[in-house]
Amino acid sequence: MIDSSVARRYARALLSLGLDEGRFEQYGEELESVVQAMKQSPELGFLLVNPGYTQQQRHGAVDAVAKVLKLSPLTANFLRLLVDRQRVGDIEQIARVYRALVDQQAGRIRATVTSAGPLSDQDLDRLREAIGRMTGRSIVLESKTDSSLIGGVVAQVGPTMLDGSLRTQLERMRQELKSAPG
Repeated sequence: MIDSSVARRYARALLSLGLDEGRFEQYGEELESVVQAMKQSPELGFLLVNPGYTQQQRHGAVDAVAKVLKLSPLTANFLRLLVDRQRVGDIEQIARVYRALVDQQAGRIRATVTSAGPLSDQDLDRLREAIGRMTGRSIVLESKTDSSLIGGVVAQVGPTMLDGSLRTQLERMRQELKSAPG
């Protein structure tokens, strides 16, 4: 695992080029597709990170991935650079930092809403709007379920946790009852 400042340096370099070309969102999507491909094919990841393979073999793998995933020439060159500098194993962290930089550039924030059961699209839209009003930013919302919540929702908006779960409310009541004067 690399130092986050190194991941930030690579992500910023790619973002700078993406902003110049007006394709920064596309480059982020392409980076994410490479991360997914490497997760789905551990052999691919092994080939790209293993210095036992020649640089030519690893560049050939990058070319094959670029063709299959229809990557832009810039993203393919970025992957070759990561291979050359022995950093391709850190692509997941670089992609995560890049996504955060793109979100910041686009004026949006990511939020995760966890509920006891699946939420309807209408409920998700209302939550997205409410969080958007609260933050003043556009929201990219991910939905998860956790049956241990019993009811209500827990929202993680950037570093802020908003807990409106029934489980937490019951726990607060229990604590208040325990500490109440007898």
